[in-house]
Amino acid sequence: MKGVIKTAVTAAVIVGVAAQPHNHGHRHLHKKHDQSPAQKRDVVIVTEVVQGPTVVEYVTPDGETLDPAQAEADISKGVYYVVGSSVPTFSAPPPAVTTSKASAEFGAQFYEKTTSTSISTSTSTSTSTTTTSAKPSSTKASSPAQPSATGLDADFPSGKVDCDKVPTEYGAIEVPWVGTAGWTTLAKFGSFIKGVSVDDIESPVDGTCGPGMMCSYACPPGYQKTQWPVEQGARGQSVGGLWCNEEGKLELTRPKYTKLCEPGEGGVYVRNELKKNSAICRTDYPGCEAMVIPLDTYPGSTYPLTNPDQNSYYVWQGKLTTAQYYVNNEGVPVEEACTWKSSQYPDSAGNWAPTNIGVGKSGGVTYLSIFPNKPTSTATLNYDIAIEVDGKVQSDCWLKSGQYSKPDGCTVGVPSGSTATIVLKHSS
Repeated sequence: MKGVIKTAVTAAVIVGVAAQPHNHGHRHLHKKHDQSPAQKRDVVIVTEVVQGPTVVEYVTPDGETLDPAQAEADISKGVYYVVGSSVPTFSAPPPAVTTSKASAEFGAQFYEKTTSTSISTSTSTSTSTTTTSAKPSSTKASSPAQPSATGLDADFPSGKVDCDKVPTEYGAIEVPWVGTAGWTTLAKFGSFIKGVSVDDIESPVDGTCGPGMMCSYACPPGYQKTQWPVEQGARGQSVGGLWCNEEGKLELTRPKYTKLCEPGEGGVYVRNELKKNSAICRTDYPGCEAMVIPLDTYPGSTYPLTNPDQNSYYVWQGKLTTAQYYVNNEGVPVEEACTWKSSQYPDSAGNWAPTNIGVGKSGGVTYLSIFPNKPTSTATLNYDIAIEVDGKVQSDCWLKSGQYSKPDGCTVGVPSGSTATIVLKHSS
């Protein structure tokens, strides 16, 4: 599809839950890159959950509730595009802390559809306080298809670089298959006044970054973008990236952060023991939240999975956030996997990938979740997932032959100083 999408409809996913006071609602409004049905993404950890029925309502920006059948028909025709969903669709309790290393405040953590959480009791003698853990010794060089970045340590010269090209010389990487000249999200504003929430956001689905746009970008594996403005969407839209000023130059939106990409907290890796590649795609957040940020894993190699610190990373309407990844089937090309709607695999890749992973660190503990991409996808992952902590397989959190250790997924808590590895493999 060409052009600019202008009209928005909110898909409100309303679910009944019973929870303790730490039940924080988390409502996102999404922009999208093509004419796709509503997505669901976000769930909040609470301390007690009763799952209830799900009702989907479609609401225009003016507050008009549309008939679901008519709304979905209009979405398919391009009359509307979906900008968000309210949540939760399901929530999980916080882990029972069984080690002194794993103390944390659990109330405002945002993780995905999980119902079982465990804390690894693995211990480590490490006293390092660096933000990245040492890679497992089995790590090989990056595969040929893996994106590379230069200038990760270079300060970005705000207001000096042209907007029409992703500034790869300052650490960012291009995502060419999105259709927006390598940028991950383009957001054009009717007006942008510092200190005022942004409204009238248009989302170009082709072209490149230009004056009056917020332009979001990807970072290489293990890194995440540093730039998003204080001014967020007036209706809850998340907005991220560099600002293209009226002179066609890119400006930092968080001037105190002079580098475009920063390392996550480290300690989480993905090891591919398959026969072919497997693409794991992070959502562009803050931004359009499409799953376009690539990690294309190849057999015999180990890769860092970016692990954000909840307490210092992006905050949405006062709530802490984590990273979400979409896990695609073995052999799906990265450009078909790390996109909203795959042309070759429309029911099992991109937003319809079979499995999700949630990652984030808080209070010295990294939380790692695996869970089915329900209700969006009915696809089954064509390989297994195991989680190792300090080389020890976690027996209570796994995916095997299409079955999860718990029906709605599971979460492992990894103490600071330990290393978690997500292992992609076939059943033995």
